[in-house]
Amino acid sequence: MSKRQPALIPSGKTAEFATALQAIRLSGTELPAVHPGCINLSIARCDWGKAAKLARDEKLRFSACWGEHRPPHIQIFSLFAGGDGHLLLQTEIAEDDPQLPAQTPFFAAAARPERVLQDMLGVQVQGHPDPRRWLRHQAWAEGDFPLRVEFPCAGHPAEQTPPDCAYPFIATAGVGVYEIPVGPVHAGIIEPGHFRFQAVGETILRLEEHLGYVHKGIEKIAVGRNLSALIRLAARVSGDSTVAHSWAACQAAELALGIDPPPRASALRAIACERERIANHLGDIGAVGNDVGFAFAQVQMTRLRELWQRNSEECFGHRLMMDYLVPGGVASDLTAAQIRLQLAACATLRTEVVELMPLLLEYPSLQDRLRDTGLLSPVKATLLGILGYVGRASNHQYDLRRDAPYPPYDDLKVEVPAYLDGDVARRVRVRGDEILVALGLIEELLGKLPSGDLSVLCSAPGREVQGLGLVEGWRGETVAYVRLDAAGKVLRYFPRDPSAINWLALEEMMDGVIVPDFPVCNKSVNGSYSGHDL
Repeated sequence: MSKRQPALIPSGKTAEFATALQAIRLSGTELPAVHPGCINLSIARCDWGKAAKLARDEKLRFSACWGEHRPPHIQIFSLFAGGDGHLLLQTEIAEDDPQLPAQTPFFAAAARPERVLQDMLGVQVQGHPDPRRWLRHQAWAEGDFPLRVEFPCAGHPAEQTPPDCAYPFIATAGVGVYEIPVGPVHAGIIEPGHFRFQAVGETILRLEEHLGYVHKGIEKIAVGRNLSALIRLAARVSGDSTVAHSWAACQAAELALGIDPPPRASALRAIACERERIANHLGDIGAVGNDVGFAFAQVQMTRLRELWQRNSEECFGHRLMMDYLVPGGVASDLTAAQIRLQLAACATLRTEVVELMPLLLEYPSLQDRLRDTGLLSPVKATLLGILGYVGRASNHQYDLRRDAPYPPYDDLKVEVPAYLDGDVARRVRVRGDEILVALGLIEELLGKLPSGDLSVLCSAPGREVQGLGLVEGWRGETVAYVRLDAAGKVLRYFPRDPSAINWLALEEMMDGVIVPDFPVCNKSVNGSYSGHDL
């Protein structure tokens, strides 16, 4: 069994990438920064694919890709990350000639975002290896592009939406090969997603996912909202990541407006974010146990998660801390009694986790199902840019709190647990380790909670402004792009949940896995359907 790995800072440098762009004369115009430490470059459309190849050669990580219809043009953005920060590439294409070179040949993680550009904005991504639609289900006719400004929020609803049952899954031929369709409707209360297996006997040869059944129109209905309404919407991108998405949207808007939330508000935001991390890790550890029939783990972790969430409600007014973050700060303060309550809860939880985790990690029957199951090699994790606990279990360690810290993490030492094996057992182990790290951060933050205001005023900017939010949520790097008009109303909001990247990991780790182990592999990743289907 591998030991915890030493700290590993990502090797690619965005500054070197920008210099390399200039060296081959691809560089266009450097634009005002949208995030501290993020280089913002505009390049020509014809250089879009070449720039991606160079970014890959410079060992940068693909982070996100999105577009915005600004008639008569469509603005395209790609975000890359390195060990020294982020780099945002922009280009502009005409709406009546929306052709764009693909970046997918150089970054597999760009494949689905570029298909979204095709579906939602009508961008023709040239050289993309997969022409199939990704999100545009049967409610949208050919030629309907929902993120273009002329497309109404309500769409063009038909009396009856045709069933979305003709998606051309890739087939695998061979003697004894058969298909297993799973979903999109599942047992229990999980959200819809279709999984198509090709298998021989019990062994899975290939898994293909099809998501997009719960598209909510988040990006469309954000337009025209004021900041308070935007943050409420961001809190609902994915309910189990309400703090992370709220914080990313707040950070993007505050950077756009040029304001800094008070230090006390930043500390309270971090406490809420770490509490969200702990609650979800407790739930996932128990759920992994449940998926292999080890009810003891589920019962114990569910009990601890329930107590933790009741504590969150007592201190923050909501079990999930929904709507606790507001533009410019937070909605409420902690009393001395609530601080003592949280410190006591931290101490109790640490004692229980320290006792339980070794038992779970060494219990032979449980580990027989988890070790060497659902392997994701460090090489594949790095190539795909896998985030959060899924990446760290394969020694892809990226963590914004340590590698690109923002207040209050710039004043804290954040330990990032990582392992080499990349199996279900290590993804459980990383979660257990991260619970203990988060408890320590909460105690430190509560022990030196700054005094002062809870929020600052977010006035109308008087001109168009934009900002980029980058927050380490419990699933990993959470991205938000916000552009505001002169009155402070939203012109564009794009959130990117870590699941948009991490769903790829599930497909990769199923090669050679037996069918009965799919549920536990799926739970060990726990991608968000809602966070993917904006």
